[in-house]
Amino acid sequence: MILIAAGWISILLLLGGIGLDRTLTALVTNQFDDQLGYSLNAMLGSAEIDPEGEVYFNRPLGDQRFLEPNSGFYWQISGEGHEDWRSRSLWDRQLEGGARFRDGQPHYYDSDQFSEEPLRMVERTISLPGSETEWHFVVAGSRDELDQQISDIRSILAWSFAILGIGLFLMAGLQTWYGLSPLRRVRRAIVRIRTTGRNRVTDPLPLEVQPMVEELNALLEHSEKQAEEARRHAGNLAHALKTPLTVLTNAASAHSPDLDATVLREAATMRRQVDHHLARARAVGRRAVGMARTNVMASADAVERAVARLYPNVRFDIDGSRTADVAIERQDLDEILGNLVENAAKYGGGSVFVTVDAEPNADGCAIWVEDDGLGIPESKRDALFSRGARLDTEKPGTGLGLAIVRDVTEIYGGSVELGESEDLGGLLVKLVLPRGA
Repeated sequence: MILIAAGWISILLLLGGIGLDRTLTALVTNQFDDQLGYSLNAMLGSAEIDPEGEVYFNRPLGDQRFLEPNSGFYWQISGEGHEDWRSRSLWDRQLEGGARFRDGQPHYYDSDQFSEEPLRMVERTISLPGSETEWHFVVAGSRDELDQQISDIRSILAWSFAILGIGLFLMAGLQTWYGLSPLRRVRRAIVRIRTTGRNRVTDPLPLEVQPMVEELNALLEHSEKQAEEARRHAGNLAHALKTPLTVLTNAASAHSPDLDATVLREAATMRRQVDHHLARARAVGRRAVGMARTNVMASADAVERAVARLYPNVRFDIDGSRTADVAIERQDLDEILGNLVENAAKYGGGSVFVTVDAEPNADGCAIWVEDDGLGIPESKRDALFSRGARLDTEKPGTGLGLAIVRDVTEIYGGSVELGESEDLGGLLVKLVLPRGA
């Protein structure tokens, strides 16, 4: 920011300095030309023709510098067939005027005819009453004074713009330093969070950086929730594994005759717990990567093809919106729908009906999975979401399906509830997931 400001200040000062230099130089030159023009007009106003046809002044010129040799101000009058009439200040020199301009208008120009003294000249050609000769009036002034004035102006401009530039550079640096001070305060607040254990940025900060601080606090809160979630699930997993391990240890220590059966039973229990927590961990990890977008109908079709191979005698019907998208990873949606559809095929009466976006006007995308089985009494529905809960123990399974569905759905901000199917008479699972952006 400081370098960019310094670059723009330098460019603007350079352009402004050039423009001001040209303006002031032109102004000083015009003032010098006005002096020459005033002297020329005085000569024209007092010039007359004597009886012999020569030019003379009916009154002396007021500027005494024309009388002092080499004073720097000179005049000369020339006419064809007449001897040049020159000011005393020219002494033994002669101005190289002439008949270059014959339009009767004054013309100003620079001349270097005197090698040691550059001149600024004004020349005009007129006809005087009583004479048929064209007379050429020339007034010249040394540029030394003019050049000195221009040099003084440029020196003042250079110093002024240098001081102005330094001041602007310092101002830009101070402004940048002061403007970025809130970020330094945020950095110090983050250091305090890391070193003192504070969990939020609570320092009063300007409104311009407050949104960033709010996002930082939200990120810290999100990280805390993830860490707390990880600790909770690690504790749950440890607690879930503790009892089977204790049973195995006791059985092995007592040399139990049914040790083989005990090991198989408790190992299956531990495997269910590990599968459940791994499913949650995968969902949390994929959610942290970013907001996903998955087409529900594509996932439902894939699940239907997979489950149909396991239950060839079950009739599957899928209906609803084919464009509905949800904010969930495809793998997690497949796992959720797979558990629900497989449970409906396993425990139903032979028909499974899936409706995609059953409530199109709702904020979330509702997915209904219905079967024609015996259904589940309302008093026992909540118990099915517990890990390992099974109402039908005669059919194979781990009892983790609905528990995984609930946990993964809640991780993505959705919900799941059980009801009764009005069309098929069996169980109705209402799954609601956030819509894809």
